[in-house]
Amino acid sequence: EVTLVVLFFHNVVKLVAFAPFKSAQSALENINAVSEGILHEDLRLLLETSMPAKKKKALLGVADAKIGAAILEELGYQCQTGGVVAEILRGIRLHFHALVKGLTAQSASKAQLGLGHSYSRAKVKFNVNRVDNMIIQSISLLDQLDKDINTFSMRVREWYGYHFPELIKIVSENYTYCRLAKFIGNRKELSEESLEGLEEIVMDSAKAQAILEASRSSMGMDISPLDLINIESFSSRVISLSEYRKGLQEYLRSKMSQVAPSLSALIGEVVGARLISHAGSLTNLAKYPASTVQILGAEKALFRALKTRGNTPKYGLIFHSTFIGRAAAKNKGRISRYLANKCTIASRIDCFSEVPTSVFGDKLREQVEERLAFYETGEPPRKNLEVMKEAVVEASEVVAEVKRKQEKKEKKKKKREKEKMREKQRLEALAAAAEENSVLEIEVKAWGCGVGVL
Repeated sequence: EVTLVVLFFHNVVKLVAFAPFKSAQSALENINAVSEGILHEDLRLLLETSMPAKKKKALLGVADAKIGAAILEELGYQCQTGGVVAEILRGIRLHFHALVKGLTAQSASKAQLGLGHSYSRAKVKFNVNRVDNMIIQSISLLDQLDKDINTFSMRVREWYGYHFPELIKIVSENYTYCRLAKFIGNRKELSEESLEGLEEIVMDSAKAQAILEASRSSMGMDISPLDLINIESFSSRVISLSEYRKGLQEYLRSKMSQVAPSLSALIGEVVGARLISHAGSLTNLAKYPASTVQILGAEKALFRALKTRGNTPKYGLIFHSTFIGRAAAKNKGRISRYLANKCTIASRIDCFSEVPTSVFGDKLREQVEERLAFYETGEPPRKNLEVMKEAVVEASEVVAEVKRKQEKKEKKKKKREKEKMREKQRLEALAAAAEENSVLEIEVKAWGCGVGVL
C-alpha cells in the first residue's frame, strides 16, 4: 500500500543521487552491461561518489543478483535482492517522475520505450543463434514440401490414372510420373516419334518402349482436352515444387557446411538440421548431454514408457542416420548411444570453435564406422585419444589455410577500397579544375564585354 501512494512513498524513500544517461548510446551500453552482469563505469562512478565511505555498514538494494555480485566483487558493498528491495524498486519505477524534478510521466515513458526498442534491436542484431534460424526454417519448409509434394503427386496419379492407368505400374517415382503425365497428355497421340522424349524423362529405353506399348492397349477412359489442360497445369505445379525442393536442399547443405560442418559430416545435413531445429539452436544442442540427444524427437514415447513402466526408446531423430539401420537388432541401442555421444561432441566443436571445419566430423564418422565393424567382426577400434590427436593436427592446418585465405581477401578488399578512393579523389580534382576553368572563362568574357562597353 505504501508503494502505491506517492505521499506515503515519499515518507519512506528519498532521492539522494541521480545520474542521467549522457546519450542514447550511453544508455544502451549501460543496459547491456547490466544484462550481462558487468559493472559499467557510469554506475561505478555513481556508487563511488554517492555511497557512504564505510562499506561494511552500507547495504545496497539491487534488482539483479548478477550485477549485485559484480558490485560486491569490485567495490566491496554488500548487496540484497528480492523481498523488500523488490517492493521498493517497484515503487521507484511507479513514482520515478515524481522523485526527479523536471521529469514528467510522459517523457519518462518515452525514454523507457526508446531504450527498450534500442536494446531489443541490438539483441536481435547480435543474436548468436541468428544463423541457426535459417537452418531451422529451411528444414521445416523441406519437411512440409515433402508432405505436400507427396499429396499432390497422389492426386496427379489418381486424376491421370482414369485416362492411362497402366502408367502407375510402369513408373513408381512421383516426380517422373508428373513429368510423363505432362509430356504424354492424350495417350492416343503417343507415337514412335515420342520415344526419344520418353527415354529422356525415364532414362531407360525399355521403360519408354513399355509405356508406348501400354498406351496402345490401355483400358483407360477417353478424356476431354479441357480436362487434359487442367491435369497438365497441375502436373507443372508439382514439377516446379519438386525442383524448388531440390534447390532448397542444396541451400540447406551449404548452410549446414558453414554453420555445423562437423555435425553434417558425421550424421548428414538433413538429420543434423533436424536435431538443431528440435533443440531450438546449435547452442542449445551443444548444451544437451548425449543421453538427451539420443532420444531427441522421441519425447512422447519416453514419457509414455515412464508412465506405463515399459521400455524406454533407444533412439529418436538419430534413427534416420545410416548407422542405426546398418547395425544388427541387438546392437541398435549400443550404436545409437555411441552415435549420440559423437553428435554431442561434434555440435560442441561446431558451436564453440572460432573457425568451424569438417575435420572433426570426418574423424568422428570414422570412429562410428570402426565401432560398427567391431560389433560385427570383433576388430578393435582405434582409441579416441589417437583419433583426436590426428584431428587436432589436421584441423590446425585447415584453420591456418582458411585464415590465410581470409587475410588475402582482406588485403584485396583494402586494395580495391584504396583504388576506389584514389579514383574518387581524381574525379573530384578534375571536377574542381573544370569548375575553376569555367569560372575563369566567365570572368574573361565579362571583362571582354566591359572593354567593349568602354
